[in-house]
Amino acid sequence: MTDRLHRVAAGALAAMAALATGEIVPAALGSEPSLVTAVGSEFIDRYAASLKDLAVALFGTNDKPALIVGVVVTSVVLGGLLGLLARRSSAAVPLGFAAFGAVGGLALATDPQGSTGVAVASAVAAVAVGVASYRLLTRSPARGVAVAPASPEPVPTNRRAFLAGAGAVLVVSAGATTLARSIRSSRAADLVRTAAGLPVPGRSTPVPPSPFTTPGLSPAITPIADFYRIDTALSTPRVDSATWRLAVTGLVDRPFEITYDQLLAMESVELPVTIQCVSNTVGGDLVGTAVWQGVPLSTLLDRAGVHADATQIVGRSVDDWTAGFPTDVALDGRTAIVAYAMNGEPLPFDHGFPARLIVSGLYGYVSATKWLREIELTTWEAFDGYWVPRGWSKEGPIKTASRIDVPRANDRPDAGPVAIAGVAWNPSIGIDSVEVQVDDGPWVPADLGPVAGSDTWVQWHLDWDATPGEHSIRVRATDATGVTQTDELAEPAPNGATGWHTRTVRVA
Repeated sequence: MTDRLHRVAAGALAAMAALATGEIVPAALGSEPSLVTAVGSEFIDRYAASLKDLAVALFGTNDKPALIVGVVVTSVVLGGLLGLLARRSSAAVPLGFAAFGAVGGLALATDPQGSTGVAVASAVAAVAVGVASYRLLTRSPARGVAVAPASPEPVPTNRRAFLAGAGAVLVVSAGATTLARSIRSSRAADLVRTAAGLPVPGRSTPVPPSPFTTPGLSPAITPIADFYRIDTALSTPRVDSATWRLAVTGLVDRPFEITYDQLLAMESVELPVTIQCVSNTVGGDLVGTAVWQGVPLSTLLDRAGVHADATQIVGRSVDDWTAGFPTDVALDGRTAIVAYAMNGEPLPFDHGFPARLIVSGLYGYVSATKWLREIELTTWEAFDGYWVPRGWSKEGPIKTASRIDVPRANDRPDAGPVAIAGVAWNPSIGIDSVEVQVDDGPWVPADLGPVAGSDTWVQWHLDWDATPGEHSIRVRATDATGVTQTDELAEPAPNGATGWHTRTVRVA
C-alpha cells in the first residue's frame, strides 16, 4: 500500500469512528439526536425550500435516509482528504476533526431536541476518537510510535497490521452505531407502552365495505405501514407521553395546558380522513386515508375562549416546526381534530405520537402538525408557518384530484375485459363523479364505491373492452359542488399540483 493511499484510508476510517462516537454518546446520555442527524436537520432548515421537490422526486419517502447517507459519505470523504493533507501538515487531522466536531456540536446544541451539555460531550468525544483512530492506523509497526505527518518520511506500512487495525475500527464503529440504535429503539418501545390503552370514542364513523376486488386498487383505508411520511424531522422525535404537555395559548381568554392522560379523558371522535402532502405530483402516492381518533379542535378552542381578532391557528411541534391555517376552518363544521390514534392504534412515532393535528381539506404543510406541543391563536398577518417564507402559499386547500391505480404503467393486459380503477378525492367537499377517457374517445362515467363521508377519497371502477395496441387512459373527477378538476398541468409548488392523471398501456 502506498503512503498516500494509507493515509487516505486511515483518515476515512477515523471519520467513521468519529461518526459512530457521535451516535453512541447522545444515545447513552439521553434522547438527543446524533451529531449526523443534527447536521442533517440543519441542512434541511437551510435548504429545504430549494431541494424539497427534487428530494421527493428522486427519493420519495426515502429522502431522509438518502440525506443521512449523504452526510456520512461526505464526512468519510473529507476524512480521507484530511489524511492526505497530513502528509504535509501534522495539524491537518486534529484541526480538521476539531472543525467537524464544532459543526456537529453547534448543530446539536441549537437543535430543538438537543442540549448544550450533550452536544459538547458528543463533539469532544467524536473528535478525540477520530484523531486517536487516525494515529493508531498510522503508527509505525517497527518503532511503536506515530510517524510525524509533516515528515517527508512515508508511513511505514505493515499490510497485516494495518488491516487488523482497520478491521478493529470498522467493527467497533459498526457495533457502536448498532448499539445506539438499539438504545433508541428500546426507549421508543417503552414510550409506546405508556399509551397502549385508547378510550372508546364518543362518536365513530364506520367505513363501508368496498364492492370492488380489483387487485392493485388502493384500499378504502391505507394501512399504517403503507402510509406516506413527509416532514422535516430528520430524527423522529421520541416524546414521552408521561411528561408531554399540550398548551393552548395566544389570543384566548383562558390559556391552558393538558397532559396526555387528560387529552385521552376528553370526549373523542373517530373519523376516516384523507390527507395529502402538497408535494404530491399528479398521480402520486403522497396521499392516504386513515381512521383518526382524537378530540375535536373546536372543543379545545371553546375551552380557551378565542378572541374575535384571532384569525389564525398555529400548530407548533416539539422540534419547532410550525403550520398555520385560518381559525374559521376549525369552526366551519369540517373535521379538525387533535388526533392521538391512527387506524385503531396509538399514533406511531413517525406519524406524530403523542398527538398531531388533522384538518380535512388542507394540505399538510399548512395544517398537519405532528408531535404537537402548542396551539397558538394569533392573527393572520402576525405569523407565517415554516413553509410560507420558503416560497409556498400561505393558504393550502387541497385541490380535486384523481388517480389511476390499475392498470399499472408496466402492465400488458390481454385484449378483452380489463378493469380500470383508482381513487379520487377532495377532502371536506367530497367527490360527485369520476370519468375515464381512453384515447380520444368519449368521457365515460365510472362506478363509485361507497364512502364514509366527504372527508375521504372514493374508489372508482370501470370495465373496459380493451383492443390490442397502445392506449392512453386518463381520468378526471368532479367534486360535490359540481366543479370538475382542471386539465391544466401545474407543478406542486407553490400550492399543489393540477392536471389529469394519464397512463399509457400496451394491450397484447
